[in-house]
Amino acid sequence: MTKAAPRRPDDRRDPERSEEEGRHLNSPLLLTMLLLTLVLLQSPIRRALSAPVMQSWTTVFVAVMVQALPFLVLGVLLSAAIAVFVPPSFFARALPRRPALAVPVAGAAGAVLPGCECASVPVAGALVRRGVTPAAALAFLLSAPAINPIVLTATAVAFPGDPEMVLARLVASLLVACAMGWLWLRLGRTEWLRPQSRASHDGQSKGEAFWGSVRHDVMHAGGFLVVGAMAAATLKAVAPESWLSAAADNPVLSVLALAILAVVLSICSEADAFVAASLTQFSLTARLTFLVVGPMIDLKLFAMQAGTFGRAFALRFAPATFALAVVVSVLTGTVIL
Repeated sequence: MTKAAPRRPDDRRDPERSEEEGRHLNSPLLLTMLLLTLVLLQSPIRRALSAPVMQSWTTVFVAVMVQALPFLVLGVLLSAAIAVFVPPSFFARALPRRPALAVPVAGAAGAVLPGCECASVPVAGALVRRGVTPAAALAFLLSAPAINPIVLTATAVAFPGDPEMVLARLVASLLVACAMGWLWLRLGRTEWLRPQSRASHDGQSKGEAFWGSVRHDVMHAGGFLVVGAMAAATLKAVAPESWLSAAADNPVLSVLALAILAVVLSICSEADAFVAASLTQFSLTARLTFLVVGPMIDLKLFAMQAGTFGRAFALRFAPATFALAVVVSVLTGTVIL
């Protein structure tokens, strides 16, 4: 009786590797089945897309993506540059050692980023990974989309008869950003904040590490941007416009209505001032709330924050930001507007 040949180490198969190979082998099959299904159902799909609701959905989805994607790419490039080219010691020198003082400095630094909220999320994630205190990074995340020069200039153009709206937006947004940073210092927990880890760049050139970081962030943050844009388009397509007219007559409801509308519409901060200016049936304070809330928390931002810092963080950070932004907007509007 012949003995079986001894099993070589190379013959051993890692279960995880086998499972991964199986997934890769099945991916082309799944894609082929999906394409065949779309071809077979192209007539009902075409009829469904021609419905007015679907046309509205498609319009909003494409608008959100077209507005946000260039600034997302800008944020990804800045994030990769920070991760690869900026040494950690730079942030230790640039920010005060005391976290309580680093928060307002980081909030004011948001004025130099010429982008919208889609750019600030990956940059804030890179700052946390580079050792910046999370409170300061979060203050930067909230302030950058609302107080940078492009946004303030757009606000001045949109409200030519109300120049105080620019000052009100600057003050309210900076106050909310700093207050949320200080609130995180007092109540935040490390286990809530789980920024996505990065692959090591050891053995790579600066250029290779930079483009590897860019590819990682585009695929990761871009997926959450698509999810947020789909949610915004769905809610915008099904919400009756008559609700806005009914809410405008009540001071409290008008503020809450525009705050919720800012979350739902998910408009880029470079364009939201023109939308707010068109809502003439609402008070200036209500429209200020729209301008402060939108760049800090909306549907696409929530999805991106959850993807960048973890769902436990987003579920706590988003409601607190929303509530504080509404309160500060009303107080600021009462004093300045």
